[in-house]
Amino acid sequence: MRIDVSFLPALGAAFLLVFARTGTMLMLLPGIGEQGLSPRIRLTIALILAAVLLPLHRSSYPINPGALGPAIVMVIEEIVIGAVLGLTARLTVSALEVAGSVIAQQLGLGFVTQVDPSQAEQGMIFSNFFTMLAVTLFFATDMHHLVLAALNDSYTLFAPGEVPATGDAAALVTKIISGAFRIGIQLAAPFLAFGLLFNLGLGVLSRLMPAMQVYFVALPLSILIGFLFLVLALGSMMGVFLNYAGGVLHLLAPHA
Repeated sequence: MRIDVSFLPALGAAFLLVFARTGTMLMLLPGIGEQGLSPRIRLTIALILAAVLLPLHRSSYPINPGALGPAIVMVIEEIVIGAVLGLTARLTVSALEVAGSVIAQQLGLGFVTQVDPSQAEQGMIFSNFFTMLAVTLFFATDMHHLVLAALNDSYTLFAPGEVPATGDAAALVTKIISGAFRIGIQLAAPFLAFGLLFNLGLGVLSRLMPAMQVYFVALPLSILIGFLFLVLALGSMMGVFLNYAGGVLHLLAPHA
């Protein structure tokens, strides 16, 4: 009995190309791509997803096992596509970093920092809290299914073997950055209004009572009122962010 294994080189090359796109996306994805997560777990997830997607899109890869140059070019293209997808998700979450930084400054907590697990560097405490809360809500509301759908639909938006439209990719990244900044400022808008009114009130108070140490009175009061305000507005803030993130993911996964 003779077993034909001549298909294995083409199958292995197709799996490598699928893994290049999947692994690059997961490397940048919030929650899964963090440095705190074990590299073995991230590698296992990437391999499993590549094995699931391979039967669906194997025929999309024009593979010639005898041509090394085109294969290397396709690997680079797949890495770029995966980076665009992962960077889009990462930039979407950055809206909360903008909101957290603005809120911390308005409440007088801009000097309070802690290690940001997503960036492996010091970050605003509110930014870290909002980011971890967003990742938790992503999994709690099953929005990570949209991420998987976006990865599957990416083979329609960015067909294998075709040169990615750099203009479209740049326009997408620019749109996500501007949208993230806009949403971040909108989330922090109530705290901007609070900070403006609070500081105006302190200015009037310092004029009326020059002998009073305004700073020692204002800082604890600003933190207390700000935290109470945050407790009341947190649900609405995260609801607005999830709607925005869902719109971005539906943009990448139009068939979901």
